[in-house]
Amino acid sequence: MGSALGPPAVLIYDGECASCRASALWIMRLAHSGGALEILPWRSAPRRERFPQVSDAMCATAMRLVLPDGRVLAGVDAVPELLHRIHGLGWLAAALALPGVGLPARHLSGWIARKRWRLLCDHR
Repeated sequence: MGSALGPPAVLIYDGECASCRASALWIMRLAHSGGALEILPWRSAPRRERFPQVSDAMCATAMRLVLPDGRVLAGVDAVPELLHRIHGLGWLAAALALPGVGLPARHLSGWIARKRWRLLCDHR
């Protein structure tokens, strides 16, 4: 599965978190048609087989985006790449590059990832 531009990027997300599942599906629906993005839950066998370099421990801390060239981006660092794959939202990627935006966004993203089970997700 790939687009005219090449193989898709793969978003690895927490499939056991209802909010994370909903967000991944929403991003997938908005992503460019033609296979620009694929999603995989991090606890799945296909994720472990295809991306052994992305450990369970890494996935537990933040979403991961594996780019076609093999680079792996985490959390808020993955957002600009995701935005480029969503028709009409690529311009928002530039907002994350503005001075003063990156660090607070990184802190907020990390806080949400750590607290997601209490704030957003199904309770275990």
